[in-house]
Amino acid sequence: MSSVAPTATAVAVTPNYHPAVTLIGRLLMAALFIIFGIRKVLAFSFYAGYFAKLGMPMPEVMVVLAILVEVGGGLALAIGWKTRWMAWALVIFTVIATFMAHRYWEFDAQQYAAQMTNFWKNMTIVGGLLMVACFGPGPISVDKV
Repeated sequence: MSSVAPTATAVAVTPNYHPAVTLIGRLLMAALFIIFGIRKVLAFSFYAGYFAKLGMPMPEVMVVLAILVEVGGGLALAIGWKTRWMAWALVIFTVIATFMAHRYWEFDAQQYAAQMTNFWKNMTIVGGLLMVACFGPGPISVDKV
């Protein structure tokens, strides 16, 4: 009788979904970041003022940083390049943005519902990004999973 503990064996799992599903999911998440990053480019001074109103230091620099993260991270997510790293970067960005801009518990009754919706929408996006960070981009991507 051996005293060696049994070891876990790897099980090959064949996904039961079409490979395009993960691509579509990534593209939909990426579109959100790309669109809002481009909006920041087109309305730079508005967003600098908004960021200042939120109390962000160096609001112009923060807008540039937001543009780089949203457009760059969104494009990388879309093509599946450095996908897990980009998903984590977008998680951090989204959590910070959410807690800066959508603290619904601080708003009056008129804005409470809209801010609460935006807060939890962003948390849902974070959930999707965490799935990408954990499971990777899927088979249709630049990354080789």
